[in-house]
Amino acid sequence: MAAMSYLNTIERYHEYRVAIRELLGSILAGISHNRLFIEPTALRQAMCDVAGHYPFVSLLFTLDPQGIQTSDNVYCPRRHRQMRAEGRGKDRSQRPYFLSTIETDGVAVTEPYLSTASGTLCISASTRGKDAQGKLLGYIVLDIDLGETVEFLMGDVLRRRFQPGFRAIYSLIVAGLFAVVGALLWSAFTEVAHLFDSGQARDAVHLRPFGVIIFLTLGLAVFDLGKTILEEEVLMHKDIFRHSSTRRTITRFVAAILIAVSIESLLLMFKAALGQGEGMLAAVWMMFTAIGLLIGLGIYVFLGAQAEVALLKQRGASR
Repeated sequence: MAAMSYLNTIERYHEYRVAIRELLGSILAGISHNRLFIEPTALRQAMCDVAGHYPFVSLLFTLDPQGIQTSDNVYCPRRHRQMRAEGRGKDRSQRPYFLSTIETDGVAVTEPYLSTASGTLCISASTRGKDAQGKLLGYIVLDIDLGETVEFLMGDVLRRRFQPGFRAIYSLIVAGLFAVVGALLWSAFTEVAHLFDSGQARDAVHLRPFGVIIFLTLGLAVFDLGKTILEEEVLMHKDIFRHSSTRRTITRFVAAILIAVSIESLLLMFKAALGQGEGMLAAVWMMFTAIGLLIGLGIYVFLGAQAEVALLKQRGASR
C-alpha cells in the first residue's frame, strides 16, 4: 500500500462503497463459468482478460462446496510479482468470502481486510458456480487491491505513475534548500566569531549581532520551508482530492513566511532603536504585511473548513 495510506483508503472506500460493489459484481458475473472448475488454463485466461481491463484485480481462485481451495492462486505476474501462488488444498471455510457466499445466491462482497497472499488491503467477491443441471460445483473468488481500485474510480492512475518522478524532483529542491541553510548557518557562526574581534569600531560591534540574527532567521525560514516540502510532498501521503490536505500545505507555507517577516520587522525596529532610524518605516510596513498575512490566512482556513464541511454533507446526502 505504497500509493495510498490505509486510513485514506478506508475513508475513500466508504465514499465509493456502492460503486465498488457493483463493479465487482459485474466483473465476477462476466467471468463465471463452470469451465473454471475443470480447466486450469481457463482460470488463467479469465484472470489475464480481467487484469487487462481492470488492473486493480489481483487474485482469482476456486473453492469446492466445503470451502477447500481447488486451484492455486492465479494472478497476473506482470503486475503482482510478489504474490503467493500456492493455495491449493487450503481450508477457506472460515474466511469471510466463503461464509458470505453460502448465504446468498448472487455475488457476495466482503469488507476490506489484509490479504495474506499480497499483504495489501483488499476486498474479495465470490459467487457460486453451477453445472448445466444446476449442481453446485463450488465457488469462484476474486480479490482486488482496494487502494488501486479507489485510484481507478477516481481517475488517479496516470498521476500515480508520475508520482515517483515528482518526489525525486521535490527531494532535489529540498536538498538545495538545506544546502542554503548550511551556508546561512556558516555565515551566522562566522559573524559570531567576529563579535570577539577587539579591533572593530564601536558601531560595528553594536550592529554585528543583528547580522547574526538575520542569518539565523533566514536559515530558520528556509529550513522550515524545506522541511514542509519534504514532509508534504515526499514523506507523507497527500490526497490532492481532499481540500483539507491542500489547506494544510498552504497553511504551513504561509506560516513559515509569516514568521520570517515578523522577525525581520522586529530586527529593523531594534536597529532603529539603536540609531538606524531610516529602517523604522520599512519595519512598520513589514509588520502590517505580517498582520495582513495572518488575517488572510485565518479567513482562508475558516472558509476552507466551512466549504469542506458543506461538501461532506452533500456527499453524505447523495449516498
